Amino acid sequence: MMPNTIEMIEEFKSFIPYVMTLNDLDEAHWNSSLEEGKWSLKDVISHIMLWDKYFYEEAIEKIKQKKPLTVRHLNFDEFNANAREYAKTQTKEGIVQQFVDYRTKIIHDISGLSEEEYVQEYLDGDQNKFSIREYLIGFVPHDEHHKKQIENYVQRNS
Repeated sequence: MMPNTIEMIEEFKSFIPYVMTLNDLDEAHWNSSLEEGKWSLKDVISHIMLWDKYFYEEAIEKIKQKKPLTVRHLNFDEFNANAREYAKTQTKEGIVQQFVDYRTKIIHDISGLSEEEYVQEYLDGDQNKFSIREYLIGFVPHDEHHKKQIENYVQRNS
């Protein structure tokens, strides 16, 4: 059964306090690889934050403003490589704050939508269908995937 709108938004929102607790880890933990050959914690949170920023600015905010969506299908590898480079220029506190800011903006804007607006299909910049519901269906498991990676890393290294 598909989770309802409120449950999905709550699940998406629950990642905020989780990421805030990661601020308690020291810089060494933030800059170490989660696994051999994998990204660091800082890279992962930067990656999630920048996807939030992208979807907020190019889709969610546009829906709220009743403007055409400019979100497009991006080259994930390129986007993620850029997220890792961006992480190098930021402090852990900066990354956490930016994550909280963008995730909060998304939650704020989608919490006020009607069920019709939530499931409504919009055309994105590539003329593909985009709905907030499908966006959350895609990103809630994405958050969970990274949360498991982080929790395994923290358990091994604490």
